[in-house]
Amino acid sequence: MSLINAKAGQEYIIDNISTEDEEMNAFLFSLGCYSGEPIVVVSRRKGGCTVSIKDARYNIGDELAEAINVVRGN
Repeated sequence: MSLINAKAGQEYIIDNISTEDEEMNAFLFSLGCYSGEPIVVVSRRKGGCTVSIKDARYNIGDELAEAINVVRGN
């Protein structure tokens, strides 16, 4: 499931990043967003969402959220 469909407040595990854009991959990796890492959608807003990765919060747009595939965590 894409992160864009994830429910706010629930923990998910990043399954993979679905993009061929190397710059986007590098950016997400620099945030700590890679396979096996826990991620939480803190809140949603028009055009994006706020996520928590490794005790930090980031605002990401729908394009980035669509590229992040997750599975349900604990």
